[in-house]
Amino acid sequence: MAAKEKTMHLGLIGYGSIAHSLIGMLPADRVPRVTVLVRPASLDKAKHDAPPTGSGPAVQVVSTLEGLLAARTGVVVECAGHAAVARFGADILRRGIPFIPASLGALADADLHENMLQAARTGGARLTIPAGAIGGLDLLQALALNGPPRVTYRGIKPPAAWKGSPADAIVDLDALATRTVFFSGTGREAASAYPKNANVVAAIALSGGGFDHMKVELVADPEARANSHSYEVISPICTYTIEIANSPNPANPRTSMTTVASLLLEILRHDPQEPL
Repeated sequence: MAAKEKTMHLGLIGYGSIAHSLIGMLPADRVPRVTVLVRPASLDKAKHDAPPTGSGPAVQVVSTLEGLLAARTGVVVECAGHAAVARFGADILRRGIPFIPASLGALADADLHENMLQAARTGGARLTIPAGAIGGLDLLQALALNGPPRVTYRGIKPPAAWKGSPADAIVDLDALATRTVFFSGTGREAASAYPKNANVVAAIALSGGGFDHMKVELVADPEARANSHSYEVISPICTYTIEIANSPNPANPRTSMTTVASLLLEILRHDPQEPL
């Protein structure tokens, strides 16, 4: 007779479009409980927005890190932005709790990245780098073992997906008539300047030769109907190109639904030590 599959108590930081989409995709038989950390000012609204009992995982909402830690979650997923990674990530890892950040661009800060790695070593916890909206990272990681490969990335999204970013000051996104490259630079510059749009840059950089060995172009295209990503990798033992067109999250066009699916995959890969 097969052993009963272990279940997991999931922790989430943030309760925006990614978190709502993720909770809606969670299999309740594997993840029956979710504790969500939100800002104190958002606590009442988050409680009101929590799904009704019986419609999926049971959702508890807290407004402090202490409340999240007291819930004894098996793994914590961040989906609240770069500031949340910087504020909470290292503390969670030092407590021995695995941490999966969606906002990978935060790790373009070299000091923060090193602090997170040290916290993971101290707590004996895993810092997971999800693929997000991109793929092929296993091959990139393998090639990087032989030295930093040359990586060139291009991100193409509809103009609306770049609203609220520095692109607003570079091009007239509302009047754009043709495909326009508005940013060209290193991976570190892209991930730092476009934190809500370029987390995929960080996923590639962290899997390959690093942020400074990566060229990036960001493009607004009024004819684009999807968030498209492509990157070329050149190394002494392999050259390849990947192109991906992702459907945007209906609630937030900056985010691809594959980002949510990637987080779900990493959650389900996690092996709880004990059943609830």
